[in-house]
Amino acid sequence: MSLMRDEALSAPQRIAEQWRVNRDTMAQLGEVLRHRPLHDAMTVARGSSDHAAAYFARLMMQMTGRPCASLPLSLCTLDDTVWQVEHTLALAVSQSGRSPDLIEAQKALKSGGALSLAMVNAMDSPLAHGADHVIDLQAGEEKSVAATKSFLATLSASASVMAHWQQDHALLEGLAALPESLAQACRHEWDFGVEALRDVDKLLVIGRGAGLPIAQEAALKFKETCVIQAEAFSGAEVQHGPMALVGRDYSVLILAPKGNAQKGLVALADTFRARGARVLLAADASVASRDLTVADAPHEALAPLCAIQSFYLMIEALSRVTGHDPDRPEFLDKVTQTR
Repeated sequence: MSLMRDEALSAPQRIAEQWRVNRDTMAQLGEVLRHRPLHDAMTVARGSSDHAAAYFARLMMQMTGRPCASLPLSLCTLDDTVWQVEHTLALAVSQSGRSPDLIEAQKALKSGGALSLAMVNAMDSPLAHGADHVIDLQAGEEKSVAATKSFLATLSASASVMAHWQQDHALLEGLAALPESLAQACRHEWDFGVEALRDVDKLLVIGRGAGLPIAQEAALKFKETCVIQAEAFSGAEVQHGPMALVGRDYSVLILAPKGNAQKGLVALADTFRARGARVLLAADASVASRDLTVADAPHEALAPLCAIQSFYLMIEALSRVTGHDPDRPEFLDKVTQTR
């Protein structure tokens, strides 16, 4: 049993606590966002937090029609860009809230007039202290280097921000029911995937729409916990140059939770299988050709959370059976000091 597994299994409880404790904070933030003339947003994050921020960006653009982009941090840390962002929401996402490049970028955007929002798991951190508004992820101390519960907590917090901002009652109801769906996802451990991938040294991880950020997160976890060269692609983008890689016996994990992208991803799995590729298709029980079952979500926007919850248990088991320590990946630290 590893810390990574323990922490992944604790995510449903942590997210239930987040929903309970942060309700007033989220309602107040939704009111602020509705009355602020925001034209766009920028996200400030790295690693797993950047993948979570991409999920926020997807929801924001879908629900508001306003653009949201991931900030190249070097524009602040290396190029000293002077920002003019008076009508911009600047969302900084971090587990520790202590990475120097995030702190510097947040400060630069705020100086340029942006409304600064931080999602952190450490309320006493510099990133939290520097923000106009702060969301406590409520994930509890994360001891494993490989993030799990804090990533899921950031996704749920992102959905909660958007639901309160847009007063989307269906999504709010879905968030209230999310912990039970994640608990169900914990019972889908994807053992078949562990056996299928135990001898793999490279693969593609494919998602699309709101599922692309979890494909990016999955690819990162393959690298850091199993030392497998995994690359994430959109189900549309992979059909350009990367398509040439996928031949006989090439491994592909396709994450296809319920949603508008699912039909195309299932068809892509069929295409790759016809080539002789080793395909693992993760989808809900309505997809007969699935290899891995994704638990049903209480709202379509939350389906990616159910998929990554089960994936975390699979990748932790794969790390151990391939002789690695999922809690202490070689060469990695919990807080990354970059500029």
